[in-house]
Amino acid sequence: MTVSRVLHHFPLDPASRQVRLALGEKRLAFAENPVRYWETPNAVSELNPSGVTPVLVEDDGQTRLVICEVRAILEHLEEQNPEPSLLGREPAERAEARRLLQWFDRKFDHEVGGFLLHEKMEKRLLRLGSPDLGALRRGREALRDHLSYLQHLLEEREWLAGRRLSLADFAAAAHLSVVDYFGDLPWREVPILKTWYMKLKSRPAFRPLLADRWPGLAPAGHYDDLDF
Repeated sequence: MTVSRVLHHFPLDPASRQVRLALGEKRLAFAENPVRYWETPNAVSELNPSGVTPVLVEDDGQTRLVICEVRAILEHLEEQNPEPSLLGREPAERAEARRLLQWFDRKFDHEVGGFLLHEKMEKRLLRLGSPDLGALRRGREALRDHLSYLQHLLEEREWLAGRRLSLADFAAAAHLSVVDYFGDLPWREVPILKTWYMKLKSRPAFRPLLADRWPGLAPAGHYDDLDF
């Protein structure tokens, strides 16, 4: 049965990027509808009552299914398209992948993205004035703590949740890639993490993210360089 998919997303949204990576890794074709959620909020809220991206719409010709929010979409894709598995094949790895998904979507997003992305991206899009230097400093300090933790994990593992690539790696890459878009990642301080990120950047699923550009928000010069 052929299923058509449309992903309503914002290209520089870490949650949307997680879904794009999962769709790409599973080789599931989809059309993209980039959403300017701050200009046309009804375009998203008509699909998702919370008004946030991503939203995936699937249609098999008989049933139209609207799946809202990143975790619901990722779980749906894993259930309906189990190969390749992106949650791991062993209970311990699956539990660890789910823990790290929560880590990035709650802790990292609050402590890092809530400062750096708000000040550098959201303020500009919403015309809320210049970045607050104190908030940027807090975000960068928290970022270093998170990078140190990820580096520690990768000293003992090939991938973040264990021996295999998982949704945990895509969650980390989605969040880090947006921070990297704005040039805030001190890669020289975390060489093991940098090597892990280079492996992810080289995967076919990651390439569309490296082509993302948003008017008025230019990426750092090394953003799309695979050998940075």
